[in-house]
Amino acid sequence: MKKEMWAIFGGSLLLYVVIVLLIAVGPAIDLARTPPGPGVKPLTPLEEEGRQVFASDGCDYCHTLQVRPLPEDKVFGRPSAPGDFAYATPEMLGSERTGPDLTDVGNRRGEVWQYMHLYDPRAVSPGSIMPNFKFMFHEVKAVPAGVAAVPLPPAFAPKNGDKVIPTQRAEALVAFLMSLKQPAIPGYAMNGGMGGQAVASAPAAAPAASAAGGYAYDAAKGKTGFDTTCAACHQANGEGVPTAFPPLKGNAAVGDDDPTTQLDTILHGRQGTVIGGVKYSGVMPPFAGQLNDEDIANIANYERSSWGNHAKPVTPAEVAKLRAAGK
Repeated sequence: MKKEMWAIFGGSLLLYVVIVLLIAVGPAIDLARTPPGPGVKPLTPLEEEGRQVFASDGCDYCHTLQVRPLPEDKVFGRPSAPGDFAYATPEMLGSERTGPDLTDVGNRRGEVWQYMHLYDPRAVSPGSIMPNFKFMFHEVKAVPAGVAAVPLPPAFAPKNGDKVIPTQRAEALVAFLMSLKQPAIPGYAMNGGMGGQAVASAPAAAPAASAAGGYAYDAAKGKTGFDTTCAACHQANGEGVPTAFPPLKGNAAVGDDDPTTQLDTILHGRQGTVIGGVKYSGVMPPFAGQLNDEDIANIANYERSSWGNHAKPVTPAEVAKLRAAGK
C-alpha cells in the first residue's frame, strides 16, 4: 500500500513539475531571450531610479505602459512589440487607464510640462483627477544656481511668492517619463485588428481627395485634434501658460496669412520661443510622425479661427509641402 501511495505521489509531483516547466519556465526563458527592438536602449541610472519611483508611488495603478492592437489605442502610438520591453524587467504593463497610457509620453509632452503636471495636474489639465505630487518639490525664496524653477500659472504658484524647484525624486521620475518614447518599427502597424507586420504601412500624408483640392475644414475634427494634442500645453482657451507655453490667442504666427511658422512648428516642434520679448521654456514636440496632413490642417485652422483669431485657412497641400521640405 505504501509503495502505491508513493508511486501516486511521485507521479503527481513529476506531472506537476513537467507542467510548470512547459507552461511557465520554458516560455519565461524563451521570452527572456527576446532581443531589444529597433532603437530600444537601456535606461540611464537616473531613468532607472525614476522607474523605481514610478513603481513605488503607484503610477501604474492608473496608467498603462502598453499599447493594445485596438483602434481606440491608436492615439497612444503603435501596438507594443515584445522587443519594447527588453530592458523593462519586471514589466509594468498596468491594467487600468484612469489616466492615459504613457508608452509614448516622452514624444507627446515636454519636460517642463511634466514638472508642472507633477506639481499640480490642474495647472495644465483643468479636468484632471490625478492627485498632486507637491511633496516631490521644494518651495524656496531663491532658486539655487544651475537649477530651473518650475513655471506655474499664478493660480497654482505659491501665494507667498516662493519659487518651486524639483527634488531628486521628481527629477528621476521626469527623466523616466521622458525616456518613454516608442521607436518606429518599419512595417509594424495595425494589421486586421492585431499588431504586427502590415502588408503596407500608410505614410503620414493627406488623403487623395484632399491632395486633389477637395479639402474642406472640419471644425469638429479640428477641435478634437486640438483638445487631444495641444490643449494640455496651450490650454483650451488658447491662452497658454506664462513663461512655459505661449498663447495661441492673438499669436502673430497663428494670425499670419503666411502659415509657414505655425505649420512648421506643428510638424517639427520648437523650443525656447520668444514672443513679445517673453521667452517660453516649454518644448514643443514634433508631430510630423503622429499626424497626417489633413489632421494638421484641421488643427491649424481651428487655431486660426478660435479665440478671436481670424486668419486665412490653410490646406493639407501646404502642410505636405512643408513636410517634404523638412525631410
